[in-house]
Amino acid sequence: MRRHRRAKIVATVGPASSSPEMLKKLFLAGVDTFRLNFSHGSHEDHAKVHQAIRALEAELESPIGVLQDLQGPKIRVGTIRNGKISVSAGESIRFVPEGADGDAQSIPLRHPEIFAAVLPGHDLLIDDGRVRVRVTRVGRDAIDAEVIYGGIISNRKGVNLPDTMLALSPLTPKDRADLAFGLELGVDWVALSFVQKPSDVIDAKALIGDRAGLIAKIEKPQALDHIDDILRVADAIMVARGDLGVEIPHQDVPGRQKELVRAARLAVKPVIVATQMLDSMVASPAPTRAEASDVATAIYDGADAVMLSAESATGDYPVETVQMMDSIIRSTEGHKLYHSIVHATQPVTEQTPPHAVAAAAADLAEAIDAPVIVAFTSSGTTAARIARKRPVLPILAITPNISISRRLRLLWGVQGFHSKAAHGYDEMIAHAVETAREEKFAERGNFIVVVFGIPFGKTGTTNNLRVVQVGGA
Repeated sequence: MRRHRRAKIVATVGPASSSPEMLKKLFLAGVDTFRLNFSHGSHEDHAKVHQAIRALEAELESPIGVLQDLQGPKIRVGTIRNGKISVSAGESIRFVPEGADGDAQSIPLRHPEIFAAVLPGHDLLIDDGRVRVRVTRVGRDAIDAEVIYGGIISNRKGVNLPDTMLALSPLTPKDRADLAFGLELGVDWVALSFVQKPSDVIDAKALIGDRAGLIAKIEKPQALDHIDDILRVADAIMVARGDLGVEIPHQDVPGRQKELVRAARLAVKPVIVATQMLDSMVASPAPTRAEASDVATAIYDGADAVMLSAESATGDYPVETVQMMDSIIRSTEGHKLYHSIVHATQPVTEQTPPHAVAAAAADLAEAIDAPVIVAFTSSGTTAARIARKRPVLPILAITPNISISRRLRLLWGVQGFHSKAAHGYDEMIAHAVETAREEKFAERGNFIVVVFGIPFGKTGTTNNLRVVQVGGA
């Protein structure tokens, strides 16, 4: 199903959107990839949703992406006497590794990796930063801290440590069980939480193999420090602005978002911008002007996809929210300044034949006013290289691999099409022309640009392009 926009929409499935009927409405409204949030719901719940998505895919004869989002480790304080305590700025408090029913001098923090890694001067942010404390002394059995911003500390509230590199795997036992289940289901993408360094991604990829693409969620300051290396080993990244906005100053988030989108484009990897994009539409049929501007900013930045969370999972207006996001994207991409802004941040093309051919295909297609670029791809890389140029025309990616066609639902400007493999040069050209016409990307007399690699079916060999007239001799 063709979308008349370039950026993609990811929508989280939850109680408001899990029925087959609602999933169909959301897809028809504009969803390209559905997100299954494994922080909530049972395996049985997710299996039913996945089955419904695949049934919808068969009904509409259009690939649909499924993204499994793993919960990751959650650092929390323990139980507090009477359920909560109030702390004030300047007050001294203490965290301890054991115990229950704590008070201000014995707040349980049952995470030995924190006691091993935290240093004086490091901050601990409690309850999404509503309470901020600064470590003054670290011992084997206690962490002393001064309250910087006071407030209420209550049972099981989350703790963020923006200054501390923790010896903590992003994959908890729950995540490993969830991952095995998701891969057996056949998810197309796996989003990994709590990424701090490249080895976190490498460890997860060792479990995933080539069964799904891996998305590194960028929500820790430590990940920002290693972003180039993380991008080398991840298949995509997500700008997870929720936790990232807790751990770095709010005013730094917009600039970091732009840096991450540009770094992902340079690495030829998809990038999703997420968190509270149309948050007011959880309970309102219309967004705020600031939210509409937030979505538009991500599109002007050149993001591959924007994501809905509670808006589509638990909100009162899931369909309207997707329609609104679709409308904002199309309006932004149609603005007279859009292409000049996106092209102003165009990364330098790498001096290799595959990158040069892909870049030349985009330039050539624009120069001859072609209606589409047709890319044959076995891994999705050829399409990604062309998409990095952000051409003004759509990219039709033909692949013999159904899982790759589903993953391409996340990639800017690309319409994935699953088809049998072509086995020769003439067959490939004929197939490109036939598909472009059948999918209504081109008409008789149009010139289209076809990109492929020889030997056929070998990953990474983008080395040929050809201009073909549809319906010509």
